[in-house]
Amino acid sequence: MAKRVTYHVTKTEDGWQAKKEGGERASVTGNTKQEVVERAIEIAKNKEVSSVRIHKSDGTIQEERSYGSDPFPPKG
Repeated sequence: MAKRVTYHVTKTEDGWQAKKEGGERASVTGNTKQEVVERAIEIAKNKEVSSVRIHKSDGTIQEERSYGSDPFPPKG
């Protein structure tokens, strides 16, 4: 199984960004959180196993969305 790729959507001085975990440069930047989240999800869906962690303006995690072959799918 491929290693999970995680993107973090965070607030910056100029707007919002999505950055691959461990990456130096932002994969996506934008003025609104919504536009950056949508583009980060598009990128994440192209990976075998990935997730997008969406942070609030204060840096805390608001939610996490996972895509691909999740090894522990929820029951129900």
